Amino acid sequence: MSLSEEHAATLSAETLVVAAGRPPRERDAPVNPPIVLSSTYFGTGPLGPGDRGYGRYSNPTWDPFEQALAQLEGAELPGLLYASGLAAVSSALSLVPAQGVLVMPSHSYAGSLVMATELAQKGALELRTVDIADTDAVLAQLAPAGGKPASMLWLESPTNPMLGVADIRALTAAAHAAGALVVTDNTFSTPLVQQPLSLGSDVVLHSVTKYLSGHSDVVLGALVTSDAGLHASLLHHRTIHGGIAGPFEAWLALRGLRTLALRIERSQASAAVLAERLSGHPRVGAIRYPGLPTDPGHERAKAQMKGFGSVLCIEMAGVDGAGLSGADAADRMIRALQLWLPATSLGGVESLIERRRRHTAEPASVPDNLVRLSVGIENVEDLWADLQQALATLDG
Repeated sequence: MSLSEEHAATLSAETLVVAAGRPPRERDAPVNPPIVLSSTYFGTGPLGPGDRGYGRYSNPTWDPFEQALAQLEGAELPGLLYASGLAAVSSALSLVPAQGVLVMPSHSYAGSLVMATELAQKGALELRTVDIADTDAVLAQLAPAGGKPASMLWLESPTNPMLGVADIRALTAAAHAAGALVVTDNTFSTPLVQQPLSLGSDVVLHSVTKYLSGHSDVVLGALVTSDAGLHASLLHHRTIHGGIAGPFEAWLALRGLRTLALRIERSQASAAVLAERLSGHPRVGAIRYPGLPTDPGHERAKAQMKGFGSVLCIEMAGVDGAGLSGADAADRMIRALQLWLPATSLGGVESLIERRRRHTAEPASVPDNLVRLSVGIENVEDLWADLQQALATLDG
């Protein structure tokens, strides 16, 4: 038999990432689920509950990952795997009714912001952006005096890339009081660090591309909910709009999930070390990392997270003598790195770094000199040595 819901409930998350989604225990059967490459399934008569029917409806290779993610997030229904994180975003935004109000962090994943902005420009919804770490400001947007109440609150905590921390429990309660659904992007934290459903969220979103698969070799997204009505709506949207995952990508994602606990343990520990050291460096003008006691989101993160994540951001100081702005100094430092990889994305085994405003879609409120670091699983002293030598190149 495969892992039961009852047994899964007794296991730690560190064990679940390894044990969840296994095939039934049958003699000579594989211990890992196989890849099923089929678009078509046998069947006659009307399709009933659980019938696969066709490859756009379901695939046996999706099931183990969807089961495992649901158990990790504490959901009562299987997760839903999508072709990309943005396909999952699109499906989640489909829950906003026509001309409904969407409240979204002013700093969040650029793709989510762009999609919501385009929907607003077409008149599909009203978009209100707000500093998600400012609870009072969010409350004012959820139910403005004399204004239209929100239909959906979109949370991201910590935010990308500013690492703002939302009070998820308080905001979800206020959103529900206003009649709004709550979707929380949990990509940065993963279910090992934060479980938004337990904090009141209705739907949890992941870019599976990042930490869950963890090896920078697949593009996938996922949604998780315990609400049967929302699950049915999201499944219908995935089926009709065709944002489905390939079976090979789903298999790779489950294989990557098996090492999530070890990767998070290592990368979080290294991120904490690097954040502490960078916070005292003369070339770093400011640092953002919830794990630092001086960070404005520190106490809130401690209350709702089981760690502080593996992403940190620095704002580079300019170099007056060399005529370098903070953005110029950031670009020069990044070019001098030998181990850190200058690339877009995060959550892989390798450490990645980039100046975020090089992307035209990044909000203008993100500082030009802000550099995002996604800490991987390399030796922390090697990572630090590479940062030190690259920062030293700014001294002339």
